[in-house]
Amino acid sequence: MSEKKKCVKQSRSALALLDFKNALKQFQELVEKMVTQKTKKRLGLYIKDDDEIDCDTFYTTTQTLFGPEIKDHNVKTFFRKVCHNLDAETEWCEIFGYFKGETDAMSSQLNDENMVFLVSEKQQITHSVVKRQDVIKAIVKVPHLDFTVTSSQKGVLTIFNNQMNVLAAISLENTAWITGCDFLPQLKCIVAVAERTVIVWDYKVKDSQNNCFIIKPMANGLLCVCAVTTSDHQAKDNILMGDDKGYVHLLTVTSDQFGWKRCKGKKTPQHQVLDSKLFNIVKRKLHDDWVVKVKYISDLNCFGSCSSDSIHSFVLDGIKRLEDNLPVKEFSVPRGVNAFAYCGKANVIVTGGHDKFIRLWHPASISRPTGKLSGHQHSIVEIVTNEKDQHIISLSSAKIFRVWDIQTLSLLQVFPDNQRSPGEMEAFAMVFDNDHGTLITGSTVIDIYPLTQMIQDSRQVPQTHEKSITVLVYNKAFHQILTICSESILKVWDLETGYQIYQIEDAHGMNTEVTCAAVEINGVYLATGACDGTVKIWEFESGQEVKALPLAQSSKDEYRLLKIVYLKATESQHALLVLEQSGKMKIIQGNSVQTNLYVTWVLPEAVSFPRKNPLVCLSLKLDTLQTNDFFPDIQPLSDSSSPTNDTENFVPSVEMKCFDVLKLEGYSLIATGSANGAIILWDFEAASVRCLCKINEESQASVLQASAVNAILFLVHSTSSSRKISFLPSVSAIVRSDGSAIKEHKSSSSNIHKENIKSDEMNTQVTTAGDTTGYENTECLKVNVQLFKPVAGYPPLLASAHENGCICLWSIQGNLLKELLPFSKYPSVPLTALCTDSSTKILLAGSKEGHIMRWSIASFLEDPQSSKNQIKEELCWSAHSAEIVDLFHEEEKNVVVTASIDGSVRVWQAMNGYYLGYFGQPRKFELSNISWLILPYDVPNFPTIIKEESTHMEKKSEYPLMLDSDRRTSLTRSPSVLEKPEHMDIGQDLKFFKAPASPKVSFFPPASTVVLQA
Repeated sequence: MSEKKKCVKQSRSALALLDFKNALKQFQELVEKMVTQKTKKRLGLYIKDDDEIDCDTFYTTTQTLFGPEIKDHNVKTFFRKVCHNLDAETEWCEIFGYFKGETDAMSSQLNDENMVFLVSEKQQITHSVVKRQDVIKAIVKVPHLDFTVTSSQKGVLTIFNNQMNVLAAISLENTAWITGCDFLPQLKCIVAVAERTVIVWDYKVKDSQNNCFIIKPMANGLLCVCAVTTSDHQAKDNILMGDDKGYVHLLTVTSDQFGWKRCKGKKTPQHQVLDSKLFNIVKRKLHDDWVVKVKYISDLNCFGSCSSDSIHSFVLDGIKRLEDNLPVKEFSVPRGVNAFAYCGKANVIVTGGHDKFIRLWHPASISRPTGKLSGHQHSIVEIVTNEKDQHIISLSSAKIFRVWDIQTLSLLQVFPDNQRSPGEMEAFAMVFDNDHGTLITGSTVIDIYPLTQMIQDSRQVPQTHEKSITVLVYNKAFHQILTICSESILKVWDLETGYQIYQIEDAHGMNTEVTCAAVEINGVYLATGACDGTVKIWEFESGQEVKALPLAQSSKDEYRLLKIVYLKATESQHALLVLEQSGKMKIIQGNSVQTNLYVTWVLPEAVSFPRKNPLVCLSLKLDTLQTNDFFPDIQPLSDSSSPTNDTENFVPSVEMKCFDVLKLEGYSLIATGSANGAIILWDFEAASVRCLCKINEESQASVLQASAVNAILFLVHSTSSSRKISFLPSVSAIVRSDGSAIKEHKSSSSNIHKENIKSDEMNTQVTTAGDTTGYENTECLKVNVQLFKPVAGYPPLLASAHENGCICLWSIQGNLLKELLPFSKYPSVPLTALCTDSSTKILLAGSKEGHIMRWSIASFLEDPQSSKNQIKEELCWSAHSAEIVDLFHEEEKNVVVTASIDGSVRVWQAMNGYYLGYFGQPRKFELSNISWLILPYDVPNFPTIIKEESTHMEKKSEYPLMLDSDRRTSLTRSPSVLEKPEHMDIGQDLKFFKAPASPKVSFFPPASTVVLQA
């Protein structure tokens, strides 16, 4: 019986193994198919169909193959890894959370928030130019040039770039041991000191070995050196040095003293020796023992020097004290000070020495330290500070690192240098790179320790929601953002910290997707729309529901709301403009009397336009303003004199995808974009509706944009208005509920009749309500009206983003002013989102591939007709690995926030595209610090800054040529025959080719216009 059970168990195991192998085979085929689709898509060869594999399809298929035990985030990570690099090596075990080459220690350290430096990710660089049995004595970081300078004890000076590759190196054979080095900011040279010798090396010369100057003899043995960074003279540097007799020296050097100007281009000896008596050297005895370190602190305009002297342990004073005998500010520490550092953010000086204590001093107080840290068991030999996080990193002679918090005086981390070997010298160099967030140390090798948060930011997959983001809204008044995912989970986040405030699940009921949202200008109320056509209004701060538009009797897909805009919000009245899937636009209102919201106005769904001039006049029923307060009911006017042939008229598609509203003094506009490229502009001031089209030069007929409109946005110059986030700066000041807005319309309409303004643009009819309330008693008057009424400032423009990757800029008269094609080395990518800053100086666009582009448009808006005022693309970067849903620019923090279907909402620095973090990350945002250049897990490329002004997409023509055999025969004739009469056109005679076809125009971005920031 037991053998039978055993056989059954083995049989089941075999079947399970067979099923798993089949699942693996199908999974491999799925990945191969996805890679093929992505490859064709990048080459512009892929045609979208129902079998396209996106993130949701990939996850659903994978879960079907392997069951529900696989985790959502593991599958997402695998999908993004493949999309990020189609040639990347992948393993099927990654979908179960097991990554090849990853260790459990790595995961545990990533989850440990108290780990400051990730020791396991330490990078080690073997110093190839350091001689055998040599040691690095000094490391200096040059922030403005982003390179690192090292000096070894036996005379090797090396310059590394930001990738720690050697840029230049020199070996000083006949000098004593090097004790320190620094960078001279004015002369742009390297200075190093040895035992009675000062070395100045001009690394910029091609043959750098032949441009080294040695200044000697010095009075005493030099132990340390630093450059004074506040020199006003461009060709002069001041150098501070400490010696073994307790003196601090001030050496002034100029370019003339080295003869670089006179000897430029001439070959000179390998090392030029200069007499120290030729230089201006000032010195003063400040210590009774060796001067171990000397530094210049530019924030305090002082220098500091330390010694093992217990009485004159540390000196902090101005450089002028070296030239006189006035008392200096000094600190006394038992057994002296071996190392010190200054933290500008906390305004403290940190010292450490043989007594194993770390002391914190205020620069203005020398009587006693403000803090004291204990923990080291051996002498402290080096101290550096992390300015951003206000951390102290100290190193003992036993090569034990300790990280301290300046504010709390607490110990954060302890880790040893595991490379230490017996008998190795105690000297150790260390510097913290504030630009890249790394600790660089040097002995026989160079070790680089990254901050844990830097690794977390680059290794963790950003995830704000578990599902795709569908809505991103910014509440400018509260400095908070609202995000909604496809599972209808609403989350509210604080922009400054990145922390979540609250969330609402199933806001419109179970299994009802929330598709759009809007916040009114004061930030008090939030409106949401759903797939079933329902609308709800909430109190933003508390998340409590206020009013709702009930479900329609027959709920169908056409009621799905695509976009919603807040027109007005008070305690007693709410007004919203919504767009349905069917193409209908409605105004939904609510008041204190009615319990629910109700529809008060509907925009006509379709209008027939003439092809020659796609403009239709409107009949305005101004009495309906009493109902909706914003836009009057309208009806297109039919002109019996115009032909009604279908070939002369066309009806744009009603499949609307987006819209924008502009309601300012003199303007009352609604613009809609459709899937077939049609852009409809409703002008309620001019009583007209226009289809924005290109004009065919041959037939003068209107031609629709061939590409779908994915986003549309009004551009209003800052002098015209203070633009709101979505469209409206102060609606209540323009459209009021007390009836004054209606009177204003009547008056303006009356003035139009009286003045009879001439215009070549249109001839229309305006129907006024007069003193009656019914439409039947209205009187129609035929008048001439200007389509555009100029106001103080500049006229608004309309921007549309298309499926073909192009941005079109239109005037409100319907003229196409500009077409922008973003800079890209890939084929054109559909654009999906548009936004501007509040002053409309920059234009931002997001693409389907996750890219962000930024243009400068301020000068163009001032005078679009001027050829001098061009639109300049300034920056582009990869923000996501998937489609960008929406984005906005926040002026106070100068950041750009982007949302994508990859489930993340990320924050970027607006000026350079630096990544700052994502909503949902464990650590707090640091929006003020933009010095660390890091990338998210799924972004492969650094931002691209476009330096030069160009058209971004230059045209280059290829002219197909055909050889003219009749003219070519003249080449075979004798010289006498080739003699030409005087009247013959020589240029014409030499044309042996003719062009049988029109030139082929190809577009490509100029490669010389960009600089990659790494």
